[in-house]
Amino acid sequence: MKLHHSTLAAVTLSVSLAAPAMAQDNWMMTTTWPSSLELIEFDKHFVDLANKLTGDTLTIDFFEGGSLVPAGEVFGAVQSGTVQAGADWPGYWAGRDAAFTPLATTPALFNAVDYVNWIQQWGGREFYEKTYGEFGMVYLPYGVTNNESGFHTNKSMTTLEDLQGMRLRVSGNEQGRILERLGGSQVSMAGGEVYQSLERGVIDGGEFSTPNVDYSAGFQQVTTHWSTPGWHQSASVFGVAINKGAWDALDADTQEKLRIAADATMLWSLSFTEKRATEAYSKWDEEVTVERYTDEALAEVQNVANEVIVEVSCESPTAGAVYLSMAEYLGNYSQWREASAPYNLGRTPNGPSIEELQACVDG
Repeated sequence: MKLHHSTLAAVTLSVSLAAPAMAQDNWMMTTTWPSSLELIEFDKHFVDLANKLTGDTLTIDFFEGGSLVPAGEVFGAVQSGTVQAGADWPGYWAGRDAAFTPLATTPALFNAVDYVNWIQQWGGREFYEKTYGEFGMVYLPYGVTNNESGFHTNKSMTTLEDLQGMRLRVSGNEQGRILERLGGSQVSMAGGEVYQSLERGVIDGGEFSTPNVDYSAGFQQVTTHWSTPGWHQSASVFGVAINKGAWDALDADTQEKLRIAADATMLWSLSFTEKRATEAYSKWDEEVTVERYTDEALAEVQNVANEVIVEVSCESPTAGAVYLSMAEYLGNYSQWREASAPYNLGRTPNGPSIEELQACVDG
């Protein structure tokens, strides 16, 4: 793992795990996000708050995505200790362990508050600790967003028939399988490539994140229609991976302050994104045709999503354990959520069967 040559001249790597006493005075933290994407605001908020809380015991120097290492190498850079911390979206590392996908997002299942509930009170945090721990890292989830925008295209798309033959940029193994069963085809590419691919007709439609992030990426300039809601990613989680050696070298008080900064940032991220998405929606509505999938289409999406989640769970015990915990949370929370409707936190999804998921996990 090497730093970019331009940065190597400006940043000394004398701070390393070989000298833990020095490393803990100053950390380098990077991210998968360039400064042009608003997702980087989660990282900046966490770093600012963490530096205020830790005082003289730790200073985190933050570098935008691509300035230290390429975005796709952030995981490896943290694992090796080239940098002490790297902000990410866990789904980028699904090739290393399928569990990273549900730790990042779910198709047609969790909303943002479901993720917060599950992480904070229903055992979800343990899965981040275990999964990243297998790679010598500690993970602090600190960002949540509600469902992704949906697909930006140049045609009307409100029914499953409209999906037939569409080449769509969508991320995630589960998401791609669902799309293909619904008649479309998945095209995988980095978020930074979506704009040009839409412009040149390489893909028929694309998605990346929430309305405000997609607007900042300029998709409204190269498409005429926007199909909502983003069923492929009903919510997303973001956070920071920390090298285990760097983490262990901190005193317990500093570790706790970093956890507090992460939890505070998570709450802030939800309201920040919802406000920004609301502001962006009005811009989209003025510049493109905004449409919604029919209820019948969304019901079939849910059925197919449940099938795919069970399949993935049977293929990967680690992913299956995450999905089983999620399904158990939904079942446990559903009685109170439904009893207090319409004043509680969203819908109870007609999600995958707990029995089927349990069978997959048990093998």
